[in-house]
Amino acid sequence: MTTPASARARLAALPTLDLGLWPTPVQELAGLRAALGGGPRLLVKRDDLLGFGFGGNKVRKLALVAARALEEGADTLVTTGGVQSNHARITAAVAARLGMRCVLVLNGTPPDPPTGNARLTRLLGAEVHYVATRAERSPAMGAAVERLADEGRRPFMIPLGASTPLGAMGYARAVGELLDQVPPPDVIVHSTSSGGTQAGLLTGCALHEVPTEVLGISADEPAEALSAHVRGLLDPMGRMISHAARPLAGARTLTVDDRFVGGGYGVPTEASEEAIALLARSEGLFLDPTYTAKAMAGLIAHVREGRFDAGQTVLFWHTGGLPGLFV
Repeated sequence: MTTPASARARLAALPTLDLGLWPTPVQELAGLRAALGGGPRLLVKRDDLLGFGFGGNKVRKLALVAARALEEGADTLVTTGGVQSNHARITAAVAARLGMRCVLVLNGTPPDPPTGNARLTRLLGAEVHYVATRAERSPAMGAAVERLADEGRRPFMIPLGASTPLGAMGYARAVGELLDQVPPPDVIVHSTSSGGTQAGLLTGCALHEVPTEVLGISADEPAEALSAHVRGLLDPMGRMISHAARPLAGARTLTVDDRFVGGGYGVPTEASEEAIALLARSEGLFLDPTYTAKAMAGLIAHVREGRFDAGQTVLFWHTGGLPGLFV
């Protein structure tokens, strides 16, 4: 049977693009801990500082997925998301870096004038098609791929969030980066939505044989649905690196907390607004309103509820999304 060490070697050997500034810093959140009146040691992993296309977790995913697109001879990247999609922004940035065309299918009403990610995707030269609802995205994306193929292009379709088994491997690799910087934290807290980041962190912890708990704070989906999606990524990830899929998926506790979604995707809550202000004023650190603010609201609540021991180390994985502050 493939050992974790050999699986880690195969993970490291996956073709990737050198997009970001690695490694991203790990910093102490002493000011936040003091503001909360004590509790566990708090750290933050700053993937908002990845240094490409305004950073964020999609850089790690697309470094692998776009490398696969190049291997397959693609000349156009096609993907989908909301009007203010971070994933769409990074896909457009990758396409610009590689000299490729980018076609985006986004649901919602385009802002006029364009703001946040909508403005950035325009600056990056992406071709954007708008649809009214999430349900219309996949058919419209399929139609765009067919049209591009008919035009003689070589399109490569990237699913929502690049949360494929390959894309999620970006965060399995990131665990190794983290462990080169600090001892294994007791808990990693992060925002989870399309599931790839959480599946990657779980896989990385399993491969490096560390007992770290991975706590995903949902940005939109109910915990049951999101957990099922994460589990659906774990087995193919295990097979991809020839590691036994059952132990990889089954040996880890999958935890999703959906108490902080509030009114839905992208809708601020009182707790998320408090988190944005508290981090800014205690650390000079900014959170985005859609993802990281709700995840930090979850971390703050867990500290206040006494769910972490004072002797533990809890790491908040900042997954970016800062253009959302300017919408």
